Amino acid sequence: MKLAATEPLKRCHWMNQIEPEVRPENVLQGELETDVAIIGGGFVGLWTALQIKQLEPDTRVIVLEQDVCGGGASGRNGGFVMSWWPKIQSLRAFCSDEEALFLCHAAEQAVSEIGEFCRQHEVDADFCQQGWLWTATCEAHKGAWEGTLNACAAMGVYPFERVEKGDLAKRTGSSLHIAGVLEKNNATVQPAKLVRGMRRVAIAQGIEIREGSAVEEIIPGKTVTLKTASGHVCANSAVLATNAWAAQLSEIRRLVANVNSSIVVTENVSTKLDSLGWTEGEAITDSQLLVDYYRKSADGRIVFGKGTGAITYGSHIGSVFSSHAESIEKTEADFRRTYAGLGPVTLTDQWSGPIDRTYDSLPVFGRVSGESNIFYGVGWSGNGVGPSRIGGKILASLALGRQDEWSNCALVSRRCKTFPPEPFRYVGGSMVRNAVMRKEAAELEGRRASFTDVMLAKLAPSGLEDKS
Repeated sequence: MKLAATEPLKRCHWMNQIEPEVRPENVLQGELETDVAIIGGGFVGLWTALQIKQLEPDTRVIVLEQDVCGGGASGRNGGFVMSWWPKIQSLRAFCSDEEALFLCHAAEQAVSEIGEFCRQHEVDADFCQQGWLWTATCEAHKGAWEGTLNACAAMGVYPFERVEKGDLAKRTGSSLHIAGVLEKNNATVQPAKLVRGMRRVAIAQGIEIREGSAVEEIIPGKTVTLKTASGHVCANSAVLATNAWAAQLSEIRRLVANVNSSIVVTENVSTKLDSLGWTEGEAITDSQLLVDYYRKSADGRIVFGKGTGAITYGSHIGSVFSSHAESIEKTEADFRRTYAGLGPVTLTDQWSGPIDRTYDSLPVFGRVSGESNIFYGVGWSGNGVGPSRIGGKILASLALGRQDEWSNCALVSRRCKTFPPEPFRYVGGSMVRNAVMRKEAAELEGRRASFTDVMLAKLAPSGLEDKS
């Protein structure tokens, strides 16, 4: 299996704070043999490696990363550490209520586990567990959460609580929010600090990490061979943890569509936010499909992102997923609309990033067709910081051949709705995205969207939350 070469993404603000560069001594040279080889040094790959060492400490694990650990989506996202309670309806669509509850409770626990990991290993990732506000910023979006709350109540769980309008405006720093609910358990992190901290811990536990070592070819067999430009690794089993880059493989490309998301970061505005009453650290989203997501950083900035949804032909990773001017412009416009009350505020940083989205916005795990020892986990859909912890448990059990609650869970080898082949994927995806943008622009302005746009928008994959 040949893998196409891609350029590393441009460094974003999060990564620039840490300034990691590929060091020559970390690049794979020559031939190595290992028990498990993991392609991808982001959250999924590193959690998988750490979990393998926890389960079977004598296992040799090598991680191959084309850039530096965190150089992809893991180091440039908004830093929301969320559970799967917002996806309870999607889970129930393909698994039993018992299994859905197991996965939701596990995802909820994963948030706290990440906080404990940071405390135990002294990883200063700005972990802040003060919840997530799911809000409406226009009349058309009020009650977007009702289907989710009803589904939770039907199973006897109540992870959300309603927030009064006045309190909501204060807790978000913006009167644009007219209704909402709070999930208390969710958290935020500085993602690049987390992934680099995970790298440090992994190395301390004997995990070998080879950065600047893009895998160019995968040769299946009883022993899997992974070839790079300057060496190769022979492994008893291999794990693909490359997220959006996994779409290079045709069978995985059918499962995910790569879309972009963009972020802008303000100067320090802590004094202004205090005057608005925004003193806590909740994560916030609105209820658009092309969602706005935002929070305060530890150093008093507003980190404001938007799922702008731009796509490329064949899901090729290029500049659209690194620094996309049109998407950044749309993100800034939504920030200015949401926080008009702040007055003139300088934006100091801006960037884009890739999201590997499945139709229901939940990941899928399995084996590459015809191979018993090559595993993958893809489809993090913009909500991977917390669930990647679960992904690591699933992939570790699969790679080690263990029969347990993770290798046998409902996310493994599940039947998923697939995306069409090119050119239908790109042409159709562009039409649906444009319809969604027109529909949501109309709703935010209090207008009725056209019938055509409403119908086309229904073809779009789910967002961070289930569609009610």
